[in-house]
Amino acid sequence: MRNFFSAISIISIMTLAACGPNQEPKNENSAMLQKKPQENVILKIGDNAPNIITKGALAGNEFELNLHEKLQKGPLVLYFFPKVFTPGCTAEAHEFAEQTEEFKKLGADIIGMSSDDIEGQKKFSKEECRDKFAVAIATPETIKAYNVGFGPTGDRSNRTSFVIGQDGKIKFIYSNLDYKNHVKLTLEAVKALKEQK
Repeated sequence: MRNFFSAISIISIMTLAACGPNQEPKNENSAMLQKKPQENVILKIGDNAPNIITKGALAGNEFELNLHEKLQKGPLVLYFFPKVFTPGCTAEAHEFAEQTEEFKKLGADIIGMSSDDIEGQKKFSKEECRDKFAVAIATPETIKAYNVGFGPTGDRSNRTSFVIGQDGKIKFIYSNLDYKNHVKLTLEAVKALKEQK
């Protein structure tokens, strides 16, 4: 299983793409130029996941998210996305919503994160996440801590998915602004994590 996580991690760190069709970079070089350099260390498999305390929404209802407290209940899929209600981000939310029960059977929860305000998160959680899983505000501090800055100023998040174990350690990372493989690969990673126990 360790080889699975290592191989996927290497692939994941190398690619970026866009949230919606009008935002897609024309090539890999332009994608890298749009990613604002971060001063912090890039997270790796086995690193402790930085804590997150922020506002979130589930089924349109606001709550306070504390990542470390959430992990006490089990592993977590933490996925960053650029912006609510854009085509790629909406499609990704639909896929996660469709697979939420599969993640829950494996003991894992899902939280999506973007820099949108709480009103946008509340609406998105109800309409596009279909009341199935929570979304939360990725603050500038969180974006920096997870090294997921995107756009000319780096104030939005790119599309990166993490699987975090109940021990608080990062088990899987996949970064690609094309939404299509995020649900599939995080589900495979959660299954592999379950099999290790």
